[in-house]
Amino acid sequence: MAKGEVIINERLCKGCGYCAHFCSRGAIEIPGDKFSPEGYSLPVFAHPEKCNGCGVCGWLCPGFSLEVYKIKE
Repeated sequence: MAKGEVIINERLCKGCGYCAHFCSRGAIEIPGDKFSPEGYSLPVFAHPEKCNGCGVCGWLCPGFSLEVYKIKE
């Protein structure tokens, strides 16, 4: 089964939350305790074991701040 890896560029992230909201597997969360220098609440790739590398989070990111990789096991 393929797994995924999400890399979040915190400098480009605007904290919209689309990545966390539209991740059907719950791999990305916005904990509310991590902020960018501009004050945006940043997402965290909190549950990598749940990610299948589908790429939906990356497609929906308006700031192009996510890179998604599919890893074959």
